[in-house]
Amino acid sequence: MIVKYPNKILRTKLNEVSDFSSPNLRSIIRKMKNNMIKYDGIGIAANQIGINMKIIVINSKEGPKEFINPKIIKRSFVKSKSIEGCLSFPGISGKAKRHKTITVEYQTLNGEKKNICVSGLYSFVFQHEIDHINGIIFTDRLYKFTEGKKLFKELQKQAKLDEK
Repeated sequence: MIVKYPNKILRTKLNEVSDFSSPNLRSIIRKMKNNMIKYDGIGIAANQIGINMKIIVINSKEGPKEFINPKIIKRSFVKSKSIEGCLSFPGISGKAKRHKTITVEYQTLNGEKKNICVSGLYSFVFQHEIDHINGIIFTDRLYKFTEGKKLFKELQKQAKLDEK
């Protein structure tokens, strides 16, 4: 099941993973991969399945791959535009500007630190998912809605009511 906006966990800055020996960690990643594939996503963050851990999964050419405690350590000056959507915001999409190339530092399932440099579509996906684990939703990055603007406004009203 995918958590939908306005659920508060989507605005939560998630906790770093510190226990790499936990069998629960592998179970969470498996659940994330299964949900991403089931709902035809290209990426997913742990809070999208209700988990407060800094984990993202990206569906690459080699298949789904997990990135634990990812953070962007380098960004290109050049940005590009693309249309984005999100599993947690069905029926809503829009145009966003993101860095064309980024370098991400992350940890593997064994806790080993690694870097990956990505550009194009994967740069967008990594930035989108890393935003998720930092409590930033993709609509914060949109400069124009292409679908679902009215729906999003209604969801925002619901979020404000839920805060009271």
